[in-house]
Amino acid sequence: MNLRDKLRGLLVRLYARRVEGHLDHAQVPQHIGVIMDGNRRWAKASGSSTMHGHRAGAEKIEEFLGWCSETDVEVVTLWLLSTDNFDRPEDELVPLLGIIEDVVRTLAADGRWRVHHVGTPDLLPSGMQRTLKEAEESTADVDGILVNVAIGYGGRQEIADAVRSMLLDAAERGTPIEQLAESVDIDMIGRHLYTGDQPDPDLVIRTSGEQRLSGFMLWQTAHSEYYFCEVFWPAFRKVDFLRALRDYAARHRRFGG
Repeated sequence: MNLRDKLRGLLVRLYARRVEGHLDHAQVPQHIGVIMDGNRRWAKASGSSTMHGHRAGAEKIEEFLGWCSETDVEVVTLWLLSTDNFDRPEDELVPLLGIIEDVVRTLAADGRWRVHHVGTPDLLPSGMQRTLKEAEESTADVDGILVNVAIGYGGRQEIADAVRSMLLDAAERGTPIEQLAESVDIDMIGRHLYTGDQPDPDLVIRTSGEQRLSGFMLWQTAHSEYYFCEVFWPAFRKVDFLRALRDYAARHRRFGG
């Protein structure tokens, strides 16, 4: 590392401390959703392989969760694999699934996070399904940030699964379809989502400069604030995170009012 890079790093750290010092923890979002985008473009820009980009993105996760813990965030949803990602070439998808499985194991072994899977389990290999189940069971009593790992996740699929779950529950109780139709409301559908007992995301962060949700938590983000960051996910820094929190705190949330 040359002198210019050292000075730049020092200035960034000093600036991050300044931003953090002015951060009002009472204005910190309770639930943050993260669309961790840009692993492949980061790898290409740095002359590395696609898998190196995915590994670098995976390594960023625990660091990010540490920042969330320092700022009193309670729930984090990490979008690790979408339903659309299954269309990727097998020589990329198979190693990527292995990296994601390692992420789940690492989070569970850390001891600071309570892991919860959001997504459609049937889309995943049986080994990953077991890993997710074991991670949830082993961290169920952890008194730390609830970390939703969105794997095999799609927003439209989640809503379809919620409606299916609601219909099956009604069938088990013997509820006539007409009675069910009369009782369906927003809260009922919400209870059947993957995050049914959780607060909706207050803030959604997407890295890499893309300004779209791509189907991320379509139901839950109806009133969320969004922060789009130009930085690729593997290069996401604490100062970028703090800027997102500062931007969020400066907004006036009206919830349609």
